[in-house]
Amino acid sequence: MAAVESNMRALGTKAPDFDLPIANPGVDDLHGVRRSLSDYSDAPVLVVMFICNHCPYVHHVEPSLIETAQTYSEKGVQFVAICANDAERYPDDGFERMTERAREKGYPFPYLQDEDQTVAQAYNAACTPDFYVFDDERTLVYRGRYDETRPNQGTAHGGDLHEALDAALEGTVLPKEEQHPSIGCSIKWKPGREPASTA
Repeated sequence: MAAVESNMRALGTKAPDFDLPIANPGVDDLHGVRRSLSDYSDAPVLVVMFICNHCPYVHHVEPSLIETAQTYSEKGVQFVAICANDAERYPDDGFERMTERAREKGYPFPYLQDEDQTVAQAYNAACTPDFYVFDDERTLVYRGRYDETRPNQGTAHGGDLHEALDAALEGTVLPKEEQHPSIGCSIKWKPGREPASTA
């Protein structure tokens, strides 16, 4: 299947809420088996990213992304990963496999399952990986790619996301013209769940 681009949600919009089960609950200091947007209200910058277990585009950025999350978490940035793929048709993206991958790869961020895909719809997510950066008021300041590399086309380094995070931590915004769509595997929507628009 051909790769698709992210929808580039309008900058300045607020972070949609979420309340989702976590596949790796030991990754943070919180309790319980679910995580919500409000759990991370103290973070000056929040990164919400849609990933999955089987996508080669995710595999390409994964080692670098883990390093990025480790580095920027020390600066107060909170990363949250969400898998929204239809696990019935793509069992590799099921909850148990999410737990396995988070443990195997040492994910330093919560890995949440959007089983009914309502959160992916709310974020207007289109592909994996898909990145959204929100400031301390949870206003969208960046959306798009991790960097310009692709599977078998360079080594992932996260330059685009790093620039956006540095700007957000400084209280500025990466200019719109410097923000480029992510590209990757399409989110595997359940029948009838595909978003009606790309607004």
